[in-house]
Formats: sequence, C-alpha cells, structure tokens
Amino acid sequence: MNEKRVVVIGLLGTTLDTGRGPERWERWRPTVSLCQQETLVVDRLELLHDLKFTSLAQVITEDVRSISPETTVRPHVVSFENPWDLEKVYGSLYQFARQYPFDVDQEEYLIHITVGTHIAQICLFLLTEARYFPAKLIQTSPPNRQRSRANGTYEIIDLDLSKYDKLASRFQQEHKEALSFLKSGIPTRNQEFNQLVERIEQVAVRSRDPVLLMGPTGAGKSRLAKRIYELKKNRHQIKGSFVEVNCATLRGENAMSTLFGHIKGAFTGAHRDRPGLLLTASEGVLFLDEIGTLGLDEQAMLLRALEEKSFLPLGADSEAHSDFQLIAGTNCDLQQRVAERTFREDLLARINLWTFHLPGLRQRAEDIEPNLQYELDQFAQRMGTQVTFNKEARERFLHFAMSSDGKWSGNFRDLNAAVVRMATLAIGGRISVEIVDEEIGRLRRGWQSSTQMGEDENIRQILGEKRWEELDLFDRIQLRGVIQICRDCRSLSDAGRKLFGTSRDRKTTTNDADRLRKYLARFDLDWQRVTDH
Repeated sequence: MNEKRVVVIGLLGTTLDTGRGPERWERWRPTVSLCQQETLVVDRLELLHDLKFTSLAQVITEDVRSISPETTVRPHVVSFENPWDLEKVYGSLYQFARQYPFDVDQEEYLIHITVGTHIAQICLFLLTEARYFPAKLIQTSPPNRQRSRANGTYEIIDLDLSKYDKLASRFQQEHKEALSFLKSGIPTRNQEFNQLVERIEQVAVRSRDPVLLMGPTGAGKSRLAKRIYELKKNRHQIKGSFVEVNCATLRGENAMSTLFGHIKGAFTGAHRDRPGLLLTASEGVLFLDEIGTLGLDEQAMLLRALEEKSFLPLGADSEAHSDFQLIAGTNCDLQQRVAERTFREDLLARINLWTFHLPGLRQRAEDIEPNLQYELDQFAQRMGTQVTFNKEARERFLHFAMSSDGKWSGNFRDLNAAVVRMATLAIGGRISVEIVDEEIGRLRRGWQSSTQMGEDENIRQILGEKRWEELDLFDRIQLRGVIQICRDCRSLSDAGRKLFGTSRDRKTTTNDADRLRKYLARFDLDWQRVTDH
C-alpha cells in the first residue's frame, strides 16, 4: 500500500525566512529547514504570504527547489490587512481552509506554526483543533549554536486528544473531581440526582447565563449555588464575590435599596451612599433565593440589569454597571405565579434557560446514609469532637429515616438538625439507641405539628387562592389526603398502588399511576408540582 503524500501548509516568515546571497545559507530559516530534514520528506509545500512579500516568497521557493527537488512549492497570496487583527487574520485563514481541496485519503497534512505573528499562530492552532485543517501541527526549532549549519529539529503535534490516554484520563479525573465538589464530596447514590449534578457541572463551567434552581425548602439550593460559584472561581472563570440574599426578606423601599443601592438623600434615612448587592456581585455570582417573592418593580429592574448590565440606583441620575452571573432559587411554581400576574413572564423567560429541579430528601432515600455521615463529619469539624453511632443505633435511625415514616418535610435541614441534636447528647462520642429513639420521637412530633398547621396553606399555595376557595370541604379533605400519600411515596406508581390497592383486584385493567395522574389533573396538578412543595 502506498504511503500518503506529505503536505505542509505554512506562513512565510517575513523575518526568520528572509535572506539574500550566499550568506543566507549560514542562517537557520524555518520554512527552508522543513525541507532539509533527513527523516521528513515534504512532497508539497503550500506557502501562504501577503502580496507585498511576493519577492521573498519567490526566493524561498527557489531555495526549497534547490535543496529538495522532490518538493513542489505552491505560493498562495493571503491578505491579512493587519496581521495583529485577530478577527481579520482568522477570517482570511478560515477562508483559505474552506476553499482548499483536502484529500485526506491520499495526503497527510502538517500545519507549520513556527513563523507568523502570534495572532496567526493562534488562528492556525484554533483552525486545526476545530478540524477546518484536517492536520497535525509541526513545530521547527533552530540548531544548536555549536552546529550553526545544521538544519534544526522538528516536532509533530497531534491535537486529537483521544489518542493521548494520559490526557484523557486526566480530563476524566478533573470531571469526577468537579462532580464530587458540587456534591460536597458526598458519595450520593441516587441515579437521577447524580445525572442532574453532572448536567449542572457541564453548564457551570461552560456558561455564564442565569441558572434557576427549583426544589422544596431545605433541598440544598443555597449550598449548591455556593459550590457552583466556587467551582467557577477555581477554574478562573470569575473573580468577583458570591453574594446571597433571600428575596422573602426584602420588602418595599428596602428591597430596591438592598438590591440596586441608593445615593445619599434618596429617601428618609439614606444618610450615605449604598452600592447595593448587584454592584457588590459584579464579576461574581448573585444568588437570589426565593426569587418568586420578589416584587414586580424589583423584577423589572432585575431584568434590565440582566440584559443590559446596567441599572439606576435609587435617587441616582447616572447608571451603575455590573456584570454578574445570576443563580436564582425557588420552591414555588413560577409559571403559576406568572398566571397569577405576580411574576413577570419576560423575567421568567430570561432566567429559565438552565432550570434544574432538585429533589427533596424523601425522593433520595438511598442518599440518606452518605448524607448522615457527611453531617457527622461536619459536626466533628465544627466542634473538634468525633461522634459515631453504635451499630444498633445507626441501623435503627437509618431504618426509620428511609421508611415512609421519615417525612423529612424540612429536607436536609431536618437531617442536619437531627444529627446535631444526637451528636450533642452523645456521651463519650457514641450515639446510643436511647438517643436515636428520643430523636425519632422528636422528629415525629415536629412533622405532625407542622403538617397539621401547614397542609391547607401549602395546598392553597399550589392551587392558587381562587381555585382553593372554589373547592368544597369534601374535595379539600380528599385532596389533602392524596397529596400526603404522594409525598410519602417515591414515585407516581408507588402512590397509585397505595391509594388504589383495594379496588385494583376488581378491575380488568390496572394502571394505578394513570388513575392518580388523572385525579391530580382535575385540579391542574401533576406529580412534580405536588412533590416539590
């Protein structure tokens, strides 16, 4: 089988390649040296040059022919206008690459990146990496000073990283480390959550667009937002601060001032200028938790700040500028808020590009055990005291925590509080069965109390005030029970089997999940909305 012809594509070196008269052979000239290598036979040299260097290109062409008759030299005029203009240089080289008749079956291509301006070398690299030039790179180096008449050396660089096992494994390891970092080092087992975190990692390192984190209170939105920020900062993608605010705490004039700042005298009590959190977050990350509670006026100003990177502080005549990345968190249905006209549709469209639904702890029962150990480790770091369970106590707590009795209405906040209480009461650093039983009782009472107090208010929030008032008492009681079963189960199918277990045997076809889905649809509800609240 015949070997492929070797074709080198390179720029004319207007400084290094120059030279006239016999003395030019005493100098190292990169383009000429390519054709003087004993271990590299160049069948064709595509010599790119500006029109004003045509004379020099002719000299190089003749010199190559004289020292390497088997090499065909084909000069090409490529106009850069300004060799230091990245856009124009890239455009000219891109146009050449698009028009060149590559024949990869018969020819092997090498891109010479030793000569040319740094801008040109960068463009050649990028075009080769993107496979517009289906080639490898070739770099030539001058000879040792003691051998001034030598031809120098060359090195071929293949940008196909898939061929480099060590590099591939390094990138894979960095990817794994980033995923572990986002999960705070917790070896989570829930497949859906792990896939979610992997997608978040991809977005975090490749995008500066807004990110929307949805999920129930205590699901870890705030912690994840901070980890996203730290990951981006470790990759040198941002250099500003992480600024966090719970929008539920912002009301009236204080909301405007807190977010957008004010100047002295803007209102009563404004005794000095205040920069505002948007300005503080410039070149960093702004995390707005519970963004659904933000007022309409603040939403309008936030939208403008996202789109134009500018806003008007209270009382100011000139705009302030801030380039920040927004991460928003919410435990409510923003589409429902839009329908109720309490949330701007255009703002939702702007922040809804990357939306991630964080599941509650009940939907991640297999992750309770690794998170339990994480909370114990965190307690040890804070208090300087190592605390462990005895075997029976650990088994008892995990059995309760992973069963349907474990409501975890506060999600990870409940788990954190439970661990702190048990660890604090552990004599000699060992959590006993008695301490676990006491904590289980405390959790049961707390969940029962909060359930009784908050069920109707929670359902009212999901349905909307108007729809709730239209329901008969019978429907309210039935719906409350169905929603509670849904939240106790891990899937729509599980909840359907529990709700319709008795009547299933009397039906010719059984699709409990579909029956439950249709019931919820009567109230314009679905599984996601019910279990997210």
